[in-house]
Amino acid sequence: MMAMAETILNPGYTLLGSQYGVAASQDIFALSSWSALKAPHDDCASFGRSLDLPNVSVDIAEFVPNGTNLTFPYNNVTCGQAYTIIYGGDICRLAMTVNTSDSSRITLEAWLPPAAQWNGRFLSTGNGGISGCIQYGDIAYANSFGFAAVGANNGHNGTGGTAFAESSGVVEDFAWRSVYTGTVLGKNITSSFYGEDPSYSYYLGCSTGGRQGMKMAQSYPDTFDGIVAGAPAFDFNGLQSWSQYLTQVAGYDTNSSSFVTVGHWALVAQSVLSQCDALDGAEDGILEDPDLCYPTFTSLLCSPNATNTSTCLNSGQLERVNAILSPFYGLNGTLVYPRMQPGAELAAYPILYAGNPFPYATDWMRYVVYNDSTFDPKTTSLEDVAYAEKLDPFGISTWSGNLSEFSARGSKLLTYHGLVDPLISSDNSARYYTHLATTMGLPPSSLDEFYRYFRISGMSHCGGGIGAADIGQSSNPRPQSAEDNVLLAVMNWVENGTAPEFIRGYSLPPPPAGVPGPPGPPPGTPIFTRKHCKYPARNVYLGPGNVTDEDAWQCITEATAALGRQT
Repeated sequence: MMAMAETILNPGYTLLGSQYGVAASQDIFALSSWSALKAPHDDCASFGRSLDLPNVSVDIAEFVPNGTNLTFPYNNVTCGQAYTIIYGGDICRLAMTVNTSDSSRITLEAWLPPAAQWNGRFLSTGNGGISGCIQYGDIAYANSFGFAAVGANNGHNGTGGTAFAESSGVVEDFAWRSVYTGTVLGKNITSSFYGEDPSYSYYLGCSTGGRQGMKMAQSYPDTFDGIVAGAPAFDFNGLQSWSQYLTQVAGYDTNSSSFVTVGHWALVAQSVLSQCDALDGAEDGILEDPDLCYPTFTSLLCSPNATNTSTCLNSGQLERVNAILSPFYGLNGTLVYPRMQPGAELAAYPILYAGNPFPYATDWMRYVVYNDSTFDPKTTSLEDVAYAEKLDPFGISTWSGNLSEFSARGSKLLTYHGLVDPLISSDNSARYYTHLATTMGLPPSSLDEFYRYFRISGMSHCGGGIGAADIGQSSNPRPQSAEDNVLLAVMNWVENGTAPEFIRGYSLPPPPAGVPGPPGPPPGTPIFTRKHCKYPARNVYLGPGNVTDEDAWQCITEATAALGRQT
């Protein structure tokens, strides 16, 4: 845990100074008990008024009872989150504006359970895409376990990147500083509110949130004791270039004879399953290891005299499909990004293959790489790709293969990735595993001491999909244990030394339409579970039970699976 200490963000900007520690010991600690004042909301409001921190203004300090439908009327509409349900107990909600430089600031929220419900721990949440959207649901989820939790807006508001053009400080907030600042400030506020330091600090995030967690492990290894980083958007520059490349390969002229329509992609998806579904021993529509799947599609070619081309591919369409399912190489022949994993065809279509540039990659090139709002993403070249990689503002790539400091302090990193992720290829997480192993010179048995990666079959981007994709990465009311919840798993690993050998996933139906709050299975609805393997092991169906019986599957380790990836 980070002790209270002066942290310089930029010249002239002291986030937490020694004077704060003195004030806390004299005034704020006296307010740490919810019974100190007559009413809980008075206690929370008083605590907020007592905070006098350099470059921090407390905008909201309110008591929020359990069960409240908490709305966010000032939240940017593009974030798509108008409310969240407070479902784990009462909280003291603090919303703050924190200046990070003379031209940048973050919005930070800290949600603190009553002292009697606090589990003694601190947790920071992350973000998604290139957005500045606080993940309120993740904060509420952490509160449901008793964490004091924080989340920030990543230095700007909304899902677009226009704010990046306003200040390099906004880009720096996005690259690393928002999460780091929010964590330092959040830990100190937590200590002040409860009158004692949190015993452990954790991180939970996916996508950009996964990259943020990896960034902390790589560059700020003292920040967290345990990190859960899902579908990490690391090798960030390569990811943006690859995303834009895929839209270019797919094409922007939807009337072109070589454009691959959604109907044609359905043919490709069915072909992938017919060639690869049984490689894990079971034909259940789920690929347990796309690494084994290298499909060919020449059988889908239209015959020369075909009159109905809706059920076949012409040569131009076949060329596009093959390019999309191949790795992307740069100017000098080095790998920019691995292939899109087979199995994600239909999920990826509306995002990357439907004839439009990818908005995140467009904004990144326009407002960060070139700071030119007229940049046409359709003209992105390999020279642009190389320039973006070289620029790498504030180390946004997040691709260091050295986690020795993180490991040395005893911290633990659990990462997971859905195997039908249409936004970030799961092949890249396997690629990082190899990069980490080769950089540190460690075999899987040694990496297991501090780094474990779980591939989640049938999971889309961070969740959802047809597989057993609920692994406790977000809110769910069912009973949970360290075996079926990634957050509890990393806690058990950090605090008890019990490392996860598998993560159990649940296949759950979506919540009823119009019902707010945490999703869950309707009464009586059957669910199936699957034990997702620790990489480099892969899941194989051995029977004799049904394919939905988790005990009919076994994790098989092959030596060649660990280091056979491109680096």
